[in-house]
Amino acid sequence: MPLDTDPQTDDADLLVRYAQGDASAARLLTLRLTPRAFGQAARMLGDTAEAEDVAQEAMMRLWRVAPDWRLGEAKVTTWLYRVVSNLCTDRLRKRSRGTVRLEDVAEPTDPTPSVETQMQDTARHSALRAALASLPERQSIAVVMRHFEGASNPEIAQALDISTEAVESLTARGKRALAAALKGQAAALGYEEG
Repeated sequence: MPLDTDPQTDDADLLVRYAQGDASAARLLTLRLTPRAFGQAARMLGDTAEAEDVAQEAMMRLWRVAPDWRLGEAKVTTWLYRVVSNLCTDRLRKRSRGTVRLEDVAEPTDPTPSVETQMQDTARHSALRAALASLPERQSIAVVMRHFEGASNPEIAQALDISTEAVESLTARGKRALAAALKGQAAALGYEEG
């Protein structure tokens, strides 16, 4: 009687025959045990894809131990049950440690400013450039060096060949002139009047 039709053939006998090179024994053992391993893993994990992986790994481990299998020491199904349980427990521990599946990770936010923000920034820069261009040259230079380039008053004084007090006066007048030039444009530029 062929192995495929003999339900009385013991799992351990099939495993020993597999270890001796009997491919039909491996096929029959796979057909018997893989559904059991999969069912157990699916119940423990609640995820069929992971259960398939666990069942496959458990069967691979069974094939690796086949040459050393000792008849009568343990039932193959008991051994397989333990292996599946351990593999599932390992996966559940990884989940609880914060291991996240790729599907569960949110898409990263795009750091690029929105088109609306870019347009608003462009409008603000254009208005500021126009307001700075309307100032007398020395006031414009003093304001730009002080407030946009971060230069100190002595550095500005040296660059313009004037006194530090004159720089203070130029920047103060320049800021007032800029505020006057930009007055009324605050709402259009996305700022609150205040």
